[in-house]
Amino acid sequence: MSEKHLSSQFDSELGAVSTRVMELGGLVESQIRQAIYALSQFSVEVADQVTETETRVNAMEVDIDRELSSIIARRQPTARDLRLLIAISKATANLERVGDEAAKIARMVRSIIQSGAPRSLPSLELRVAADLASGLLRKALDAFARLDTTAALAILKEDDLIDKEFDGFVRKLITYMMEDPRMISPSLDLLFLAKAIERIGDHAKNIAELIIYIVKGTDIRHAPMAEIESVVK
Repeated sequence: MSEKHLSSQFDSELGAVSTRVMELGGLVESQIRQAIYALSQFSVEVADQVTETETRVNAMEVDIDRELSSIIARRQPTARDLRLLIAISKATANLERVGDEAAKIARMVRSIIQSGAPRSLPSLELRVAADLASGLLRKALDAFARLDTTAALAILKEDDLIDKEFDGFVRKLITYMMEDPRMISPSLDLLFLAKAIERIGDHAKNIAELIIYIVKGTDIRHAPMAEIESVVK
C-alpha cells in the first residue's frame, strides 16, 4: 500500500471523526436553546426533552473516543496529527460537559416550576447570557472546523463578556433577595443556572485554546492574553 494511499485513508478517517464532533456540537447547542426556552416558557415538557437528550450526547462522546483510540493505534500519528487527535478528544469531552450543563439547567428549571416560583423571576439576563454562551460555542466549533487561530483568539477575548453578564446578574439577584426574602430560594436556583451558563462559555473557551494548540503546538492554557496574542501572531 502506497504512502499516499495511507495518507488518503488517514485524512478520510480524520474527516469522519471531525464530522461526528460537529454533530455532537450541534446537538449540545440545541440542548442549550431548549433549556433556556424551558425557562422562559416555564415548560416542564421542554426541560424533560433536554435531559432525555443527555443519554445520546454521552453515547456520542464514547463512540468518538473509541474511534480516536482506534485511529491512534492503527496509524501511530506523529507531531501535528497526534496533536489534532488529542485535541479532538478534549474538544469532545468539553462538548459532553456542555451537554451536562444544559441538562443541569433543565433539571433546575423543572425544580423552579414545581416549587411554584413566580414567572416574574428576573430571567431575562439569563437568556442574554445563554445567547452569548451559545453563540460563543457556535463560533468555537466553526473555528475548530477551520483551525482558525485568529477566530480562536477573538473567542478567548469574548468570553469576558459572559463573565461580566454573570457578575451583573449576581448583583441583581442579591438585590432581589434583599427586597423580598421569600424569593431567596428560587433566586438561588437562578444563581445556579447562571453559573451553569458561565461554564458553557468556559468550555467554548477551552475549545478555542485547543485550536491554538493544534496549529501552533503551544499549550496556552492559563497564559496571559499578551502571550497568547504573541503565539497566534
